[in-house]
Amino acid sequence: MGGDHGPSVVIPGAEIALQRRPELRFVIFGREDAVMPVLDRHPKLREASTFQHCDVAVRMDDKPSQALRQGRNKSSMWRTIEAVKLGEADVAVSAGNTGALMAMAKFCLRTMANIERPAIAAIWPTLRGESIVLDVGATIGADAQQLIDFSVMGAAMARALFQIERPTIGLLNIGVEEVKGQDEIREAGRLLKESEIAGLDYRGFVEGDDLGKGTVDVVVTEGFTGNVALKTAEGTAKQIAAYLRAAMSRTLLAKLGYILAKSAFDRLRDKMDPRKVNGGVFLGLNGVVIKSHGGTDAEGIAAAIDLAHAMARHGLRQKIEKDLHEFNLRLSDSAAPDASERR
Repeated sequence: MGGDHGPSVVIPGAEIALQRRPELRFVIFGREDAVMPVLDRHPKLREASTFQHCDVAVRMDDKPSQALRQGRNKSSMWRTIEAVKLGEADVAVSAGNTGALMAMAKFCLRTMANIERPAIAAIWPTLRGESIVLDVGATIGADAQQLIDFSVMGAAMARALFQIERPTIGLLNIGVEEVKGQDEIREAGRLLKESEIAGLDYRGFVEGDDLGKGTVDVVVTEGFTGNVALKTAEGTAKQIAAYLRAAMSRTLLAKLGYILAKSAFDRLRDKMDPRKVNGGVFLGLNGVVIKSHGGTDAEGIAAAIDLAHAMARHGLRQKIEKDLHEFNLRLSDSAAPDASERR
């Protein structure tokens, strides 16, 4: 029911995902009068789905506290998340209100042991392929321990998604020198360097231009900075696309040049297509939740479902729990400050 277009985009997106992965099964939550007319036009999806009517749908402009208070136990968003808690679904996917989704997910699923705040991890296109960036909006401000938690969770996600045995990790900072940055970032860097956890290769600080270069597999930052970086990258991609369209249509010679180089421009457009990497993963919860961009189309919804499939198939939550346990043991052995002092 969420996003800018609701069932008219979500249902066709699920159909595309089903065509790619026939083994998928869906539990669809929403208002019957809005969902069923669309679902009936997709018989294969309907056959692979179970529909559950919900009287309440969280609006995109609802405040998280309002959505949690009014929509708990009866909204389509709550019941989608609850299906993961009850084992009726492996992953929850929603294009709805981000703040409400995070509030409900945290309240319903709870955070993992020793995790104070969850994070949203995004897939980031780079010159080398793809990286993971977190947090991109869940936690505004983060102390050293939270940055370490994000690093461990991001590494687990990289192993699950990219099949990398020991992902490289970088902390986003204003410079690569160890003396630069806020105290929390420098402390997190020191602890990551000293811990030498087996499944994580810490490479030190990285800067903003390293995001596009793909210098490391996982870039870690707090939610305010991460969200600004994400929105800046999205806006820059749209700006470049607009420049190219204007340049290619300006003169007859430019149009001819576009025709001759069309295949190259098609590859560039495909590489810059934000729908291909749609879907933010909520990490640190006792269950996996995927947040789709609210303004995406059916292809973007399908990409978010593809991501959900990968996270479930590779046991993301179990990997994170295992890595956090091992890391905290190493941290205890190195006589680091206890949790109460860190937080």
